[in-house]
Amino acid sequence: MTRALLPLALAAIFGCATPGISLAPPDATRLERELTGEERFLRVSMYSTPFFKDASKRLLTPLSPELVRLLENPDGTPINPGPVEATWPAGTRVKILKVEFPSATVMTERVLFTPRTLAWIYLDLGGARRGPGPFVLVLRPGIKTEDEFRTELDRLLTRQDLSARLEAMGEGARQAIKTKTATVELSAEALEMTWGYPEARKVELDGTHRKETWTWAQGARAAVLVDGQVTQLFPTGMSRAPAAH
Repeated sequence: MTRALLPLALAAIFGCATPGISLAPPDATRLERELTGEERFLRVSMYSTPFFKDASKRLLTPLSPELVRLLENPDGTPINPGPVEATWPAGTRVKILKVEFPSATVMTERVLFTPRTLAWIYLDLGGARRGPGPFVLVLRPGIKTEDEFRTELDRLLTRQDLSARLEAMGEGARQAIKTKTATVELSAEALEMTWGYPEARKVELDGTHRKETWTWAQGARAAVLVDGQVTQLFPTGMSRAPAAH
């Protein structure tokens, strides 16, 4: 195959590079300008991993690498970004270095085998350096408005210092959040901080009790909560990650 035909072949295999987020250019420009340099805190605990095929960056994600679904193989199976390298607990102070939207120009500059059709938030984590940087938080696909963008960002990065809230949770919950190791009896808020926000929540009444079933990664991970407290976790055997910072 000639070099000229290679990009066309890759596009046929991995799909067209259609942006997964659509904001009006003035809105995107305003957000980029407003948010750059802002200091926030991680709202949920996250892992850092390799950034797929881009060795110059690190992915920041609330999901274990095997549950990340930012890229897919031709058969629809998710592409694992790489092993967990560090764990960053909720409450970690961060600084937004850059907000980057997937314009046509930006997508051509991004490495092919990365989630290049989505919005990237470049972060500094308290000056930490763990291998090549910077850390990149990739926002979900389907964001269409400035309000949706702000809501999604606020779910992951809060302006509120979480120290007092974490202190009030107790040692067991703080340890679960710090290590991203969920346990039964966690509160709903502590579970969100530990595993991140679920993709779906099913709510039902069990007698006089409120029962919720939370799922992540299309059901690969699940939790049952009764009256706001975790009673069951699936799968029960979760792999251990490197110690938190």
